[in-house]
Amino acid sequence: MMRHYHRPPHHMTPVPGGITPADTDDAFDGDTTTPSPAPTPTPTSHRRIRHAQAGRRIVHRRVSSTRHIVDGRSQGLAPTESDTIDGTALPVGTGDDGMPAIIPPSAAPLLATLRAWSMHAASGISAVWSRRPRYSYVLYLVVFVLMTLAATLAIQSSVYVEPSYAPDAQVDEATRAAQSIRGQLTVFVTQTWLTHRYQFLLNLLILAIVYAAVIALINRFWVATAVYGIVMAIYAVASKFKIQIRKEPILSADLNFLTGGNTGDILTFIPQDGLQQVRTAIAWLAVFLAACIALQFLDARQAFIPTYWRKPFAGPKHIAGNLTRLTAVLSTIVFLFSFTWNLSSPDSWSARMAASFGDEPHLWDGWGDAATNGPAMTFLRLAHTNAMDKPEGYDQKAMAQIAQRYAHEADTVNATRSGNLTDSTVILILSESFSDPTRVPGVSFSEDPMPKIRAIKGATTSGYMLSTGYGGGTANMEYQALTGLAMANYNPSLTIAYQQLVPQERWVATFNQMWNAKHGDTASQATHTFMDNMYFRARNYKKFGFSQFWTLNGEHKITGCSPIDRAWYVSDQCTYQQVLSRLNHGSDPSQFQQVVTMQNHMPYNDWYDNNQFKQADTSQALTDAEHADVQTYAKGVQHTDDATAELLTQLDQVDHPVTVIFYGDHLPGIYPTAYANPDNVLGLHESDYFIWSNAASPSHTAKLPDDAARYTSSNYFMAQAAQHMNAKVSPYLAFLTAMHAQIPAMSIPAASGHSDGKPVYLNAAGEQVAPKDLTPEAQRMLRDYRLIQYDLSVGKHYLKDTSFLTAR
Repeated sequence: MMRHYHRPPHHMTPVPGGITPADTDDAFDGDTTTPSPAPTPTPTSHRRIRHAQAGRRIVHRRVSSTRHIVDGRSQGLAPTESDTIDGTALPVGTGDDGMPAIIPPSAAPLLATLRAWSMHAASGISAVWSRRPRYSYVLYLVVFVLMTLAATLAIQSSVYVEPSYAPDAQVDEATRAAQSIRGQLTVFVTQTWLTHRYQFLLNLLILAIVYAAVIALINRFWVATAVYGIVMAIYAVASKFKIQIRKEPILSADLNFLTGGNTGDILTFIPQDGLQQVRTAIAWLAVFLAACIALQFLDARQAFIPTYWRKPFAGPKHIAGNLTRLTAVLSTIVFLFSFTWNLSSPDSWSARMAASFGDEPHLWDGWGDAATNGPAMTFLRLAHTNAMDKPEGYDQKAMAQIAQRYAHEADTVNATRSGNLTDSTVILILSESFSDPTRVPGVSFSEDPMPKIRAIKGATTSGYMLSTGYGGGTANMEYQALTGLAMANYNPSLTIAYQQLVPQERWVATFNQMWNAKHGDTASQATHTFMDNMYFRARNYKKFGFSQFWTLNGEHKITGCSPIDRAWYVSDQCTYQQVLSRLNHGSDPSQFQQVVTMQNHMPYNDWYDNNQFKQADTSQALTDAEHADVQTYAKGVQHTDDATAELLTQLDQVDHPVTVIFYGDHLPGIYPTAYANPDNVLGLHESDYFIWSNAASPSHTAKLPDDAARYTSSNYFMAQAAQHMNAKVSPYLAFLTAMHAQIPAMSIPAASGHSDGKPVYLNAAGEQVAPKDLTPEAQRMLRDYRLIQYDLSVGKHYLKDTSFLTAR
């Protein structure tokens, strides 16, 4: 039933307290004149009247609440019409919410004042908020340009390092200034108008398009600015540390490292003197983020490009706004994708465009490429991985001929050999960062940090392994050792095979599979005393055929291991105990064990007690930081030396044949003074290795001659082990044996300070040989190697269906 309210003119009706209804009602409506009688409502105005009357009741209650306190009716005065809610009288001493009043009479004036102030403040804030300016697009443009400039300069400066000079070096101030980070950055910018090389503008353009894409996607200018600025700052800081440690910039492959679940391990790659820089960067980023958030709230222009998704076709304005947004998003993303995808192809439109700016790719040297052409270009150039170009003449017929050729080679080799690789247990030990520090120019000690391994090397097959990395590159050394494939044969855009190639492969041939074929799927195991997700090892090892992968956090969990003293990583001694505990015994003991240690991983922060190498350090021309690093590192090497000798002693007690292939994957990145000299770069890519067999092995006293063992690379290890063990080989191992005789060691161009962009090849004396100076037989075998590698990795796998991988 519709209720009609026809209020009589009661504006002069007295009420207790001396306030008339006109004071409480019409005053709030802005009407102080005597109202005329209200007309009888029509049916069409019922709803409007009902709403208005409900509003009047609320006003009555608000006013009466204040008057209730001010006039003292909370002290017992009878309720009036204003003290009701929908006609129901409120209890004496209650507020308009029906709850007992708790405000004493003396506080009533203060409460009224506070309420008035709060209403005034709310009204003021609302007024100010409604009058917020919509920041102009000119301001956006200025911020856009400044942010892009700052990002370009910050990222570029991250790939430069301050030069170090010997204390007695005669270097004038102008030269020092030119070679400083500021000097190098100044040259990179000013060459735009001095020598008409426009790499700075090219990087500026790329980062501007990235910024524009972020703005178009988010459509909130200040939020997009915050995202862009934070990402660029993180990139610059991370690139600086990676240059310092590994002499290479941040690459797209490093993103796979993070997405593989290794984000929590990032702090382990920050040098000791970089932690304060990280804290400072975080503090400034927090300020920057707060400023962007404040600007976003203060800017009344919420959307950078007005869009109307709920009513996209309501009118020309809606259609134009939506089309503008879509065009901005698609154009920037398509450009970046197409530019990146084609950049690695020399004849593509993006390569020609980059060349018009002066871009000169140095794919073999990521650091040099970043310093010359800019980190943004280096990152994009290596983002699309073309692992290997199809070799000329690759087809099924050519691969069948290769399989037949090296099957004959295997028959020739096997005619003089009596053993089988899979009749022995083979333990392949990658010793993290292990090398002889005394081989580094300027580094010396009065005490030998590795006397036991030096003695072992003198008694068995041993020498130096040419690594593809300095300060890093562990996964590539593993990949070469397990597959026999060489990183030198891949395109420079393939920087980490474990992350860029193996996850996409349907099938991978690895040497441990020979043990699986003969002794069952459980015949090969892997141990890594760290996390299982590093370099995608967990998924890659399954693809390789390892039945168990023992780590600190995986399905097969290592327990009971700890570091030495204050170090971060598990000791080699404990790692070796894990290996010994998983040796097979019984009637079929042969197995393959892949072992990756962690003890000597960076950083080197004075971990060890009783470090005698602090006093034994006789190094010359090193910085204080280098002295501290090499002293800690030398003590770690000594711990490895003791643990490795003890491992071999215990393996000598095993009653079945065991052969150990031990190698350091790369040198630690703690020798900036030595690395500054290009003549030292090759030596800083040579680590130590040996192949040893226990007393139960027929090859216990074997030692290959120096011309066959002094220099090698990890892709040859299994072929060398077969030679050391006098074991029969497959056609593939026969090929690797012959290849090692022709080119004893090979690596990527960055392994030498004088590579000229070509792979590094060493002869038996460790001397670098230019590709054009290789013998005709070596060049023919290199062509075969590329055909084999292409087929086994990215080709049609024609060799899989032959006997190429099977021991004869």
